Amino acid sequence: MVSGLVRRAAIGAGVCVAVVSMAGVASADEGMWLMNQPPSEQLRSGYGFDATDDWLEHVQKSCTRIMTGGSGSVVSGEGLVLTNHHVAFDQLLKLSTGGRDILKDGFLAGNRGGELACPDLEVQILQTIEDVTAGVSASVEDGMSAAEAGKARRGAIAEIEKTALTADDVHAEVVTLFGGAKYHLYLYKKFTDVRLVFAPDSETASFGGDTDNFEYPRWCLDMTLFRLYENGKPAMTPHHLKWDLDGSSDGDLVFVAGHPGRTQRLYTVDHSRFLRDVMYPKMLRYIWRREIQLQTFAQRSDKHESMAAEDLARFANGRKAYTGYLAGLQDPAVMGAKQQYEAGLREFARSNTEWSSAWSDVAGAQTAFETFVDRWVIMSRFGFASSELWRKALTIVQMTEELGKPNSDRLSAYKDSRLDSVRLSLMSEAPIHPELEIDRVASTLGLLAETFGVEDPLVQTALDGMAPRERAAQLVLGCALADLAEREALVEGGVDAVHASTDPMIELARALDGELRRLDKLYKDQVQSVQQDAYSRIVAAKFAKEGDDTYPDATFTLRLSYGPVTGYTHPEDGTVEPFTTIGGMFERHETRGPGAPFTLYPEWNKNKNAVDMSTPFNFICTPDIIGGNSGSPVINRDGEVVGLIFDGNRHSLVWGTQFDDRVGRSVAVDVRGMAEAMRKVYGAGYLVDEMTR
Repeated sequence: MVSGLVRRAAIGAGVCVAVVSMAGVASADEGMWLMNQPPSEQLRSGYGFDATDDWLEHVQKSCTRIMTGGSGSVVSGEGLVLTNHHVAFDQLLKLSTGGRDILKDGFLAGNRGGELACPDLEVQILQTIEDVTAGVSASVEDGMSAAEAGKARRGAIAEIEKTALTADDVHAEVVTLFGGAKYHLYLYKKFTDVRLVFAPDSETASFGGDTDNFEYPRWCLDMTLFRLYENGKPAMTPHHLKWDLDGSSDGDLVFVAGHPGRTQRLYTVDHSRFLRDVMYPKMLRYIWRREIQLQTFAQRSDKHESMAAEDLARFANGRKAYTGYLAGLQDPAVMGAKQQYEAGLREFARSNTEWSSAWSDVAGAQTAFETFVDRWVIMSRFGFASSELWRKALTIVQMTEELGKPNSDRLSAYKDSRLDSVRLSLMSEAPIHPELEIDRVASTLGLLAETFGVEDPLVQTALDGMAPRERAAQLVLGCALADLAEREALVEGGVDAVHASTDPMIELARALDGELRRLDKLYKDQVQSVQQDAYSRIVAAKFAKEGDDTYPDATFTLRLSYGPVTGYTHPEDGTVEPFTTIGGMFERHETRGPGAPFTLYPEWNKNKNAVDMSTPFNFICTPDIIGGNSGSPVINRDGEVVGLIFDGNRHSLVWGTQFDDRVGRSVAVDVRGMAEAMRKVYGAGYLVDEMTR
């Protein structure tokens, strides 16, 4: 999604100039700031803006965490939620049943009665934040090993979360910050009755497809509207963000409030090397392999293409993202600056043996991780995790066993604070496609055999004497877990019913559960616990040297970032203006179309004369974002929506490691483009009225 505008945008007054930081290239506007520790002084001195407590509370209670992995915002007093089409993709696919293809054709409810209940979507709104560092830290006793200390902290966290669960619609989560130096309790109000209100067609939502992904200029209507319901009625949401149909201008200060997933800016040099030389190359090999397999699967028929659409988009996006992350760590300037910064901090910490030993402890954790990282990634994070039937089988096997244990001793996913979310996913009535499931499972079984060899005991157990695709077909076609009643019966029957089950997927989950638990314990004891202890000491040294007016790495919790709307100049890109227009989408279609991914949905041509071609469509700005920020509102000084984050340009991919806004940009849908399209093309003007009245 791209536009060919070529004028250098003048940066407005008050924009902070670049300063030398950890990596030597960051801006004074860097940061994914905690809502209870905002960058107040930076905003006052750089922009003359006072982020008052009332302003912060209003923004906080208007933002939503979409539990499929994105962000959103409440945009009306009756529970209307704005997010990205690609964040909603999974639900749109699941709702495309009975001959209705919502992904292809879009959806408009027309009225409240036509809004479609999502099968398994949970949306959360952050209510309060409490520092519980003292309570978590008190669980660790002198003389404990790192593994024992980690177990003690996890037990304390589980009890804090359990105590905080005061109502059925409350989600409690203790968030680990600064690698383990601080712990905050976040209390959310959660909604599980969420209904689809509006989604554009996929051609317009993802105009330009993979070709234009992580590029700019862009022309995408990457938006979707849901509505939150309580007790069968639209939720009353006094905190919500009104749309400002005047939008933003070049140089304007804007804010992004959302839920960035993960950054690695605090990581040591050795930890970063492990990502660069071990983890990221492995992930890229896995992703490339699966993306090619999915392309082959999708080419079999239109039906197969539809079934594979979500997986294919996810892996294509992941491939580009990891390529960018790796490129950042392979940049000598980035790593050199990190080494220089670390050398200074280590020199400061040299006199304190507790601090000075932390860096070698982090390095030791990475050395330990390397001995089992392949099995951990394939078994726990990459391979089987793609199969719906496998996830349901493993959940049933593990949950029925874990519920017989004290809350503090359970696996993390099955603690009281997370059970409702687990059950919502497990009992979803969303359709499961056996053809795609066979392809997913066969891919994982093949990967296991390729990585560890067919004679490996784990591979032998998984294959059970068959070839990967033959075994996958046997597992999927013999599995009854696509039937909700079967899942309910197994959960109701508990451990005895699970152990008596002859369902092949349940049998496989039982057979592999021991290995999964072994890997989980290895990771927690030898990597996670060691790193948390070590990073807490590194951060203690950092705070002692520099003060604590800073932000932690991203944790998929609510953060505030800020910066101006502005273009950039780059040797490869030329000079890029901050805004594109709707007319640019028609031009892009004419020069690169008519085929995918530059197809123009028929309704646009049908209403071409009614649409104002000069309407701003997408724009770029400098607020600090990362994956998970998709769907975040872009708001102005008055707390009004002027845009919707949906991407970053390719220069922003390094932001996982180090922020650099010289040419890195966040990419957003302009509120004016959304309103124009909804009124003139999709007949959804009544929703624009709801968001602006």
